[in-house]
Amino acid sequence: MKKKIKKDSNINQSSFYFEDYLETNKKKKILKSSSNFQDRIYLLFFFFFSLILIFTIKITHVSLNKKDIVNIENHQLKFSLLRRDIVDRNGVIISRNINTYHAAIDPKLVKDKKNFLIKLRLSFPELQIKKIKEDLYKDKYFRIKKRIDQIEKDKFWALGEKAIRFEPFQARMYTHGNLFSHIIGQVDFDNYGISGVEKYFDKELKNKNKLNKPLQLSLDSNIQYLVNKELTEAVKTFSATGGGALLMDVNSGEIISLVSLPNFNINHRETIKDEKFINKITKGVYELGSIFKTFTVALAIEHELVKPNTIIKDIPKKIKCSIHEITDMKVHPKDLSVEDILVRSSNVGSVVLAKKIGEKKYREFIDKTKLTKNPEIELEEVGVPHKLKWNKCKLETVSYGHGITTTPLQATALYAAMTNGGKLIVPTLMKNEKQQKPDTIISKNTSKQLVDILREVVSSKNGTASLADKDGYYVGGKTGTAESYVGKRNRINTFISVFPSNKPLYTLFVMLENPKINEELIYEYRGIKTKAPYNTSGWNSVYVAGKIIEKIGPILAINSKEFTDQYVVEKFN
Repeated sequence: MKKKIKKDSNINQSSFYFEDYLETNKKKKILKSSSNFQDRIYLLFFFFFSLILIFTIKITHVSLNKKDIVNIENHQLKFSLLRRDIVDRNGVIISRNINTYHAAIDPKLVKDKKNFLIKLRLSFPELQIKKIKEDLYKDKYFRIKKRIDQIEKDKFWALGEKAIRFEPFQARMYTHGNLFSHIIGQVDFDNYGISGVEKYFDKELKNKNKLNKPLQLSLDSNIQYLVNKELTEAVKTFSATGGGALLMDVNSGEIISLVSLPNFNINHRETIKDEKFINKITKGVYELGSIFKTFTVALAIEHELVKPNTIIKDIPKKIKCSIHEITDMKVHPKDLSVEDILVRSSNVGSVVLAKKIGEKKYREFIDKTKLTKNPEIELEEVGVPHKLKWNKCKLETVSYGHGITTTPLQATALYAAMTNGGKLIVPTLMKNEKQQKPDTIISKNTSKQLVDILREVVSSKNGTASLADKDGYYVGGKTGTAESYVGKRNRINTFISVFPSNKPLYTLFVMLENPKINEELIYEYRGIKTKAPYNTSGWNSVYVAGKIIEKIGPILAINSKEFTDQYVVEKFN
């Protein structure tokens, strides 16, 4: 029994030891588990600490480099000044700054310069690799390419060269390409205006207080497009070397369209030195020929020397002046009315009227109109007419537009004055630009009589501008043959018109430089089909002006309720 008890006691003892062992091991396991947990905590803490440390180092690095970035940006802003938008009379954007980049490189960071040049040549064959190579081995920071777009930027990135840098830059973009090239002008790589409107209004366009307010011009993009299209086609049709057109509001002087051909894409900076690329409307200086007969007739009527229906009898076939003889291209009746002198474009008849006017009055007229002075316009690209010397025969030749030079801009502005009631206006590229109190050069009555005669030039059977007679627009005008005095002498065929003649609103000047007869062109001339018998304005410039007026007339009518109500609507009633 005792043994049994003892045995049981041993068993219990054994159990106790076993249980103690188990408990001890359990505690050890707990302690071990606790230790492992702590180790994990420490490890995790170390991991997060490392991350924080790395992040701190990164931030510090970026902060240190931020100074360089700021310096680059500040440097860039110093030279790349923000500019205001330029818009047309309807708010259509013509010129705007856009964000772009310059691609540059730090040669010191390029590990394999030879390999880099090979990759650069393959991706950008247009670059001057020889020059880049020279700069690369000088180990000085330089720009590889200026004004790159996003596609080019991605191509540079694809080279895999960490030494390439991209400098933020504001570039000037011209939304219409070459459409306004002779007006808007350009800016240089530092965003300073160097020509055209960009230069003339440079300070205004960089005015920080007006950056959100665009500079609004008087131009109409839609009309500009149509005029340019028709004139471009005309240059091809008549194999001309160039051309020009100017549309002006006769009352405000606002220029709605100005086109000079050839033109160029102002988004591509090119140094244009060829004289054929000048602005023929503002910078071209010409003897404008028979257009001046309009002024001669107006002066004779204004000074009450004649009336439109006054018959000038026994007009000679020629007038000798010094060693020269003044004649007409065609044979005219010896007795012509004042109106017929202009309608038939008689040189001799104009001389007869000029002698009635006298040199003193004619000189006063030329001086008052500033025809031979520097043109007034918001452009620096203007031509200077030759100084007019009133020597022997000058009165005679000036009467029909020879021996006197001016620009198409000035001639068109004077035409506007002759047809708007006699108010001398200043041409402008700005919308709603208020005219100073204008001088009066002829009376309203003389202006009205003159416009009626100009209408006859287009509508009568003896007129020289029948091809411009378009239904609904009541076009009046005068043809002319001019000569250029910029560079080599060129033949210039011109036509200047006013419409609607019932109450003039617009004047349109059209010119073609060195046009030729198109043997294949068939005209609708006074109800018959014919080919051009002469290389004169009536057969090319007038033809072009008529096509332009047909295209732009509806737009002008929409923009002018007065035009629509009083004139164009009559065509359909």
